[in-house]
Amino acid sequence: MFLEEITGDIKPESDKLECKEVLNREDVVGWLKSIAGFANASGGDFYIGVEDKTNKLIGFDRKAADNERNYFNNQVNEHLTPRPQMKISFLSYEMRGNERFIIKVSIEESNIKPVILKYKNIPAIFMRRDGFTNGATYEEIIDMSVRSKNTQYDILISDIKYNPENFSMLREFYKKYNNGKTLKDKALQSLGFFNEEDYLSNGAVLFQDDYKGNKTDVQCSVFSGSNRGSDRVVTINRFKGNVIASISYIIDFVNQRMNHSIIKLDEGRVDIDSYPARALFEGVINAIAHRDYYLDGTQIQVDMFKDRLEISSPGGFYRGDKFGKTYDLSKIISKRRNEVISGVLVLCNVMEAAGTGFDKIVEEYKSADEAHKPYIYSKSDHFTLVLPDLTYDRGIENNDVPNISFQPVPQGTELDKKVLSFCYHRAHKVSEIVEYLGISDSTYFRKKVLANLEKNGYLEKSKLSRAAFYKTNHSMVSIE
Repeated sequence: MFLEEITGDIKPESDKLECKEVLNREDVVGWLKSIAGFANASGGDFYIGVEDKTNKLIGFDRKAADNERNYFNNQVNEHLTPRPQMKISFLSYEMRGNERFIIKVSIEESNIKPVILKYKNIPAIFMRRDGFTNGATYEEIIDMSVRSKNTQYDILISDIKYNPENFSMLREFYKKYNNGKTLKDKALQSLGFFNEEDYLSNGAVLFQDDYKGNKTDVQCSVFSGSNRGSDRVVTINRFKGNVIASISYIIDFVNQRMNHSIIKLDEGRVDIDSYPARALFEGVINAIAHRDYYLDGTQIQVDMFKDRLEISSPGGFYRGDKFGKTYDLSKIISKRRNEVISGVLVLCNVMEAAGTGFDKIVEEYKSADEAHKPYIYSKSDHFTLVLPDLTYDRGIENNDVPNISFQPVPQGTELDKKVLSFCYHRAHKVSEIVEYLGISDSTYFRKKVLANLEKNGYLEKSKLSRAAFYKTNHSMVSIE
């Protein structure tokens, strides 16, 4: 059996998940650093009794599970300061008629950072990133310390003095969206744009005409297909500039490359763009306003695929709900990460003070079918708005299915690759597999395809109650 069979949607490689068969008594630091790393990042789930990489359930009997839980608690209490906020629970399942347990530890992001691991009187600080736990960098340690005090990057005061002549682009931007009105210094100062000594806030610096730092980096790419891994990159453009220039650059990049089409109606024809102008604008403004400007070496990522546009902004939602993927954009509560930057955009009349930008995106797509509904997915280090291409009839394709390679299966069929791709990241029931393939659940399919793949070691089969689950054997198949 596999972890996803009792917990639902589990991704094997994730910055929010780690599995251990058993807690290693000889290398306590090896797993304690993961707990500290989760707490210093944005939290995560740590499973004990589950094989790493494959997510196979190893489990414990009731007594062994209780002992493992107690050992875990004792080591955390002894070596981690401050103790991370955690919820420990047992998940039960049945294997060959016997009750088995795995341990789930849900670690929350620590309010007080950094969480320090001290072993044999040697302190260390770890950070979870990109599915791995490593030592925190000097910059990350500083960031953690600052963030634990709930200090926003853009409200901190810089050593640069305010000069009205350095903000001509901002003034033109304000005039454009405010019926030709003039932007007043008093309005800017009331937002914390500069202080009484005329020193600019960090956020204000990013609006200067000549700003060329890396805090506002943007990368825009076009792919020929529907994923990054196997499709040709048509173009990659990088841009450095101030906030206003970045907004204009992204919108121009997409407008120049999007498709245009015509819909025939009874009363005539209607022109249609890949991405509604209002939805595109709201998406860009949202990415700018909620970007985590503490994160150096990152950029707002704009990726155009044949079926969709993805706008990714560094940093998860600020003090908001942590979620994976959601189509219910109107219920997302995202608190302001950048008071000065958001305040300026509200002042310029391009951002709603009430934070209703997502509602406008939903409105633009209200007549679209299910395959053309926008959605957002959020991770610990970024959040991404996905806008479907309205001129692409098939809608957004399934991007959870990887492109794979493997040696030909003896007595194989043309369905082998599709089955192995679909079952690569998680185990699926037969009913789910045939639904994905668009075929009937026949004896031929079960024997000639599934049974043959299992017989030759390409698929691994397990059972939960009466349902059979199939998962691709990663040692026989690789992602291209």
